[in-house]
Amino acid sequence: MLRPEPHLRSPPATACAPAPAHTFVAASAPLSFRFPRRGALRLPLTRAQPPRLRDKHSSAVRASADPNAAASAVARAPDMAQREVARALAAEAEAQLGPRLLPSAVPADVAEFSGGAGNAVGSLDVRRGAPGSSIDFMLQSSLHCKVPNGAIDITTILIFLNGSTDAPHFLMELIQGSPTSIVVILDLLPRKDLALHPDYLQKYYENTQLDEQRGKIDELPQVRPYRSPSLFVRSAISPTAITVSIDCGQGGENALAEIVRGRLATVAKDVLQIWLESCAGSTTEMDEMERECLIKRDQTVRSKSIEVDLTANLPRMFGPDVSSRVIAEIQKAFGVQEP
Repeated sequence: MLRPEPHLRSPPATACAPAPAHTFVAASAPLSFRFPRRGALRLPLTRAQPPRLRDKHSSAVRASADPNAAASAVARAPDMAQREVARALAAEAEAQLGPRLLPSAVPADVAEFSGGAGNAVGSLDVRRGAPGSSIDFMLQSSLHCKVPNGAIDITTILIFLNGSTDAPHFLMELIQGSPTSIVVILDLLPRKDLALHPDYLQKYYENTQLDEQRGKIDELPQVRPYRSPSLFVRSAISPTAITVSIDCGQGGENALAEIVRGRLATVAKDVLQIWLESCAGSTTEMDEMERECLIKRDQTVRSKSIEVDLTANLPRMFGPDVSSRVIAEIQKAFGVQEP
């Protein structure tokens, strides 16, 4: 739902009768990226292997996956700093959450998928929380999409908590449409109205000094604020959210990779650690009405995400068959029924 900056958009198609444009929005795109309108993406007819965000632990629990094919996919996936950071972050979360996460049960044809021409490729991994855990699910997704002026790459980690706690969810999304620039969304998503619950603001945002992490990114000279045109998105994120564009300018490929692997990776790990220590294992005493309001808020965010982003964009990139399988798996994770 975050519309890309102009430098992330592909030029309009010139063909009079464009073929169906295929689009994938990373599963956490509730707070992320929206692709151009139908026909705005015209994809060259070259094949690529799906990028893999999951680490070897997640891959190992899926018996249906072909290990030789998996190795080939890893070898051919674009080597990008943002994926290295996401893989390391996901591995850290899985290691610390441990038995609170169940093994992945995502079908092989959803774990990795591609558009008809093979130029839009994606991967999705979902691990549900174990019974008795405060974890609802952990979702990882990756996208690599070739467009006429380059490629768009999106990597996402989303960890949602269930109704046993009111603690915030964790979100990181990295959106790159140029070798020299990237959009970063990193936040602990609040589950209560912060103006109505100042104690919640203090507990999860002030006492944890999250704003200091935002300051470490904001102080970089290559950084400027990223403002979503969606009022819904702006209302859903916290006041300490890191929503920025990092632009290193012409010839700045190495400088961007250095920032992503350095300052950004450090801040992301610190924010994740704050979430793991302050949120992941928490339980909250709530009366029935309070819990119902919390769950209703969560469901509204999830339903809005699927309705606005996934059902609108996914079929345009991957076609109805592939997109229906992927959306069904995301609906299952989100606990949202098909309308």
